[in-house]
Amino acid sequence: MPEVENVDDVAVRLPGMRVAYNSAALDEADLAAGWTEQLQDWLNQAIAAGVAEPNAMVLATADAEGRPSSRTVLCKGLDERGVVFYTNYTSKKSHDLTVTRYASATFPWYALQRQVTVRGEVEKVNVKETAEYWKQRPRGSQLGAWASPQSKVVSGRRDLDVALSSIERRFGDVEDVPLPPHWGGWRIRPEIVEFWQGQRDRLHDRLRYVRNHDGWRVERVAP
Repeated sequence: MPEVENVDDVAVRLPGMRVAYNSAALDEADLAAGWTEQLQDWLNQAIAAGVAEPNAMVLATADAEGRPSSRTVLCKGLDERGVVFYTNYTSKKSHDLTVTRYASATFPWYALQRQVTVRGEVEKVNVKETAEYWKQRPRGSQLGAWASPQSKVVSGRRDLDVALSSIERRFGDVEDVPLPPHWGGWRIRPEIVEFWQGQRDRLHDRLRYVRNHDGWRVERVAP
């Protein structure tokens, strides 16, 4: 059995824990004409490199008092309108988005020493698009969306298991599980999309597309 590392030893080592970045430079000339094409290209490269869940992104929201929350969600749509994820509309994240109408999401591709951050206003995905995606979800995921009172306090795991059993009986004879009225997509409509590439001596490359009144401009930001 492997020896368990002492927690105090880990705490002592933390200041010195770092990885040296030696990636290829990211120059302005390397960027695609638009942020959508550039993000699609980097996403394809992450997939080709075997990055686990390459479409995972850390979503940050804030409540009415400005208190932030973050969690990982999966990007399920990407086009010139923005990036899309799906969730329960009664969840904590949805409450935050309803109040502030703003979010930030980061794709953390650590293995490639890269990350992409998308920041902007949000909007709900229309019911037609949501229904099209819903049909692609595994049946178990569909049932789970019906069963879970997302972000609500429950007394234990048994509550979730009982809720799922009830939903399984409810839709047991139904071939196509219907779309729940409380479930759907959010789209982040970017104002800024930043592409970050790790570099030596922590002088990382940060290039970002910034939306303005007549389109987009590209600018470099100091690390």
